[in-house]
Amino acid sequence: MRIVTSLPHEVKEEEHVWIPVRDGTRLAARIWRPVSSDTEPVPGILEFIPYRKRDLTARRDSIHHPYMAGHGYACVRADLRGSGDSEGVLADEYLEQELEDAEDVLAWLAEQPWCTGRTGMMGISWGGFNALQLAARRPPSLSAVAIVSFSDDRYSDDVHYMGGCLLSDNLSWASTMFAYNSSPPDPAIVGDRWREMWHERLAKSGLWLEKWLYHQRRDEYWKHGSVCEDYNDVGCPVLAASGWADGYSNAVFRLMRHLRVPRKGLVGPWSHKYPHIGQPGPAIGFLQELVRWWDRWLKDINNGVLDGPVLYTWMQESVPPSTSYTERPGRWVGEPRWPSPNVKTVRYPLGQHVIGAPGQETASRPLTVESPLSVGKFAGKWCSYNAPPDLPYDQREEDGGSMVFDTEPLEERCEILGAPVVELTLEVNRPVALVAARLSDVSPDGRATRVTYGLLNLTHRNSHEDPELLRPGQQYRVQIQLNGVAQAFPVGNRIRLSLSTSYWPLAWPPPEPVRLTVHPESSALILPVRSRQPSAELPTPVFGEPEGTPPLSTEQLIPGEQRWVVSRDLADYSSALEVVKDLGVVRFEEIDLDVGRRAYERYSWVDDDFQSVRGNIEWTMRFTRGDWTVRTVSRTTLTSTPTDFHLHAELDAYEGEERVYSRNWSRVIPRDHV
Repeated sequence: MRIVTSLPHEVKEEEHVWIPVRDGTRLAARIWRPVSSDTEPVPGILEFIPYRKRDLTARRDSIHHPYMAGHGYACVRADLRGSGDSEGVLADEYLEQELEDAEDVLAWLAEQPWCTGRTGMMGISWGGFNALQLAARRPPSLSAVAIVSFSDDRYSDDVHYMGGCLLSDNLSWASTMFAYNSSPPDPAIVGDRWREMWHERLAKSGLWLEKWLYHQRRDEYWKHGSVCEDYNDVGCPVLAASGWADGYSNAVFRLMRHLRVPRKGLVGPWSHKYPHIGQPGPAIGFLQELVRWWDRWLKDINNGVLDGPVLYTWMQESVPPSTSYTERPGRWVGEPRWPSPNVKTVRYPLGQHVIGAPGQETASRPLTVESPLSVGKFAGKWCSYNAPPDLPYDQREEDGGSMVFDTEPLEERCEILGAPVVELTLEVNRPVALVAARLSDVSPDGRATRVTYGLLNLTHRNSHEDPELLRPGQQYRVQIQLNGVAQAFPVGNRIRLSLSTSYWPLAWPPPEPVRLTVHPESSALILPVRSRQPSAELPTPVFGEPEGTPPLSTEQLIPGEQRWVVSRDLADYSSALEVVKDLGVVRFEEIDLDVGRRAYERYSWVDDDFQSVRGNIEWTMRFTRGDWTVRTVSRTTLTSTPTDFHLHAELDAYEGEERVYSRNWSRVIPRDHV
């Protein structure tokens, strides 16, 4: 990244500002704006997230907010109610309270003497979610949004459930917020009230995983905040971006298809990061694009930001399997609209473990598979953060427990763009079952790189709102949509479709082992094949080198640790995936604060005993300044029987070495067709 120290406007920073909302609660904010805005007002931009503006996101924030401020904007980074130094309690994601607070912050921002009265919202992940949700609520000042790694459908395409299957990231993410919500405000900001505010959070934030497990189908709980309920609600221009290694790429395509407002889409090779710090690379000059976006919609500068393709995507070239990449080779391709006239759906029939040519007649007898629980141990995370290495590894071991179909070695290069679909005629021997479908790029030496995948809880085959048990032995026709992707398969490689009846620990397995029977003669793989004709190639975009302002100065006092270990004990047949995400201890010099953050995740099972499946997660958060030391330790364990989920959680909080708060939870939650 090129560090920019000379900007069009001199920037002033207000390290802490209180913003009042309608019920009298005060939210903590940090503001960067041009010095000249004292006399020459500028538009305002809000990023509204719960990740502690003063420490945990301070370094990242310091790269992009001063940059935009230096280009003529007042940038506000506010902590949600009950997070960071903000007052109140954060009790769940995207509550009506949160969205009302965001409306109040935007109104406050628009009314400031240094603001023109026009505002935008930006954010990645949580901040992308609520910015899109605010765009659908149409507050008066909101003129545009820029969102990264978001979803328009909180049930079908988020960290909780996928295809009606319970994701282990649901447990992981709930545990992350369990830890964050237990963290105290900073006494340097809130004064002597810090302990009172802290204990209110400890007592009232709640166990979010319990709430999420009580909603195992797509009900009103998930419809709230899901913009897909009515895309016409969105009333301002939308810049939408994500990455192929992220868990949130699909929503970009849906917005480009359904929105009726000015819009632009961008999907690169990145994991869950802003594109200007995107990994795997190449990162791009995303902040320059943001400034152009804001200039058009907040300052009415006709800069051609809507010229060219509606959607840019990084067409990835073939690579060997790896759990992390520094760069993904490829090229940018542009589509004039979505669905694109350059992309045609091509149906490839399935045969006896083969993928036939389009139009080819195939004959095959029924094929069966009953996958072991070990299928999925090399799946990586549902949402990659690229640290620790969390991308899928070589799929050959996974394929050993799967039903596999291969093409012949390709005689022509094949490029796909969009969401592949698997059509299956199948039957199962259990009333509750899932199918995991994986698409891989297989090199001549046999190595298999997963390109994309999809999950379907077969009880959700007709509806996520009203699942239906299966009848063993009855045939069903189902469609499994895989995640959208842009991928090139070179001459000589094969395209592989793999089907399995478990995909643990990425997805929670069904109550019992399942035997799947597929009838290939009436099944197919449908690929979104992109034309390679010259007419399909639009001018290559020039995004520029990534830029940003100098990051906040920090010192690594204790090094971190990153581990991702798969193990199997052949004495008792126990297996586990262990993940360590330890950031060590970081010193924030400007505020004299040391911060430690460590997460340990363990997903285990024994042989093919589906009742042995267990997820254990432990988080430790530590904050130190002089004699003031606060530490919280949270633990979450999830297990299951064929009929119930068993949830146990613990929370302990310490001042120094004295434990000042302790609480245990134990819940039994019925399985609902999961």
